[in-house]
This record gives sequence, C-alpha cells and structure tokens, in this order.
Amino acid sequence: MEHSTLHQAHGTFASYTLGFVISIALTLAAFALVAGHILAGGTLVFALVGLAVAQLFVQLLFFLRLGKGTKPYWDLSVLYFALLIVIILAAGSLWIMQNLNYNMMQMSSEEKDAYMIDQ
Repeated sequence: MEHSTLHQAHGTFASYTLGFVISIALTLAAFALVAGHILAGGTLVFALVGLAVAQLFVQLLFFLRLGKGTKPYWDLSVLYFALLIVIILAAGSLWIMQNLNYNMMQMSSEEKDAYMIDQ
C-alpha cells in the first residue's frame, strides 16, 4: 500500500510553537502599550496597527503556512479574494452607516425617537 504524496506539508511542532510564542509576545506588547499608557494618541494607534500587521503575518506564515504548499499561487489567490470580500463588506457597511446618518440628521431628536418607536 502506497502513501499519497498529494497532501500539503504540515508544519512541525517547533514552527507551531515558535508562531505561538511570537503571537503571544505581540499580543502582550499591544496590551502593555495600552494598559501601561506608554504611548498616547496617534503614536499609540500607529504602534497598535504595526503590531496587528505583524500578528497577521505571523498567523499567515506559521499557522496557515501561506507560501509553503505545493501551489502557493492558489493560496495567495484565495487570500486576495478573501481580502477583497472583507474590503467590500467594510466599505459597504461604512457607506450604509454614512447614508443612515445623513438621512437621520435632518430630524429633531423627538422625531428620531418617534420614528424609532414606530419601526
């Protein structure tokens, strides 16, 4: 009986452990920045976004094994499609909320309350 060689390579225990340790370190760094009031304002937001992007790459490389399979092109295609869907959903949600805000701002607070109760 032969074993199939068509499956993708799985990560080793060491690579999963390293990815887990890096993820925990990035999470604790973000928590320390916020809880310790080390940074403030725009600098804090910039640092948190940087840590979030680093966390994203750690997750993609160590756990999803992006680019390590037999066909990394397809992995990237699926990732790009998922990213496109997320962008469409986020942009559509923001567009709807902006339109709702515009349409509701023309009413007084009493009119808004009455409208919400009627609905």
